[in-house]
Amino acid sequence: MKKIVIALDGYSSCGKSTTAKLVASELGYAYIDTGAMYRAVTLYFLEHHVSLTNPKEIRDALGHIEVEFHHNPKTSRNEVFLNGLNVEDEIRKMYISNQVSEVSVVPEVRHAMVAQQQKMGRKRGVVMDGRDIGTAVFPDAEVKIFMTADVDTRARRRQDELLEKKQLVNLDEIKENLQKRDHIDSTRQESPLRRAEDAHLLDTSHMTIDEQVEFVLEKAASHILSNQMALEQN
Repeated sequence: MKKIVIALDGYSSCGKSTTAKLVASELGYAYIDTGAMYRAVTLYFLEHHVSLTNPKEIRDALGHIEVEFHHNPKTSRNEVFLNGLNVEDEIRKMYISNQVSEVSVVPEVRHAMVAQQQKMGRKRGVVMDGRDIGTAVFPDAEVKIFMTADVDTRARRRQDELLEKKQLVNLDEIKENLQKRDHIDSTRQESPLRRAEDAHLLDTSHMTIDEQVEFVLEKAASHILSNQMALEQN
């Protein structure tokens, strides 16, 4: 059976990562968390005091950044490694969330990460989630989903995620962060967050994760079935 690319785009804390992981597991596909790649770059920039207004510093820094995903059999998670160091927990902290949109809007950063993402998905059989997968990274993805949810629901979900990591953050601070990131992601010149014309809209405000996964799997199965029928007719 021919493998496909499934692109999940949308706003923060809509359930993209969790849904993408479960869909990938169900299909036996690779899962690539592109947002984590930008978080890793943000961590590197902060640790090395890279100025976002200095193109040379940015280019030099990107030449020293290698982001990889490794499966942890103990946690059953794909964890992010930055230059060989496991940074999975560090990049999920609020200080990274507060800076990642400013870093990801930089054209040089996006070009570098998109090139890595396209290389990872070249053989198909991947589920990617992010902001511009269906529009910039894989505009030819066979299945595209655009996920959204109301900001209050997203803020509560994000707070729950942070609490699980023993990080206590005020709900209003989280909501403000989400709205700020929404604005930056949607208005940036380089690959802005937007729904691809052929993307299926998925509002997760009142949906469980299982329902979200089922929605994506149904779209994938429908495409694969239609493709098979077309091949048989030819």
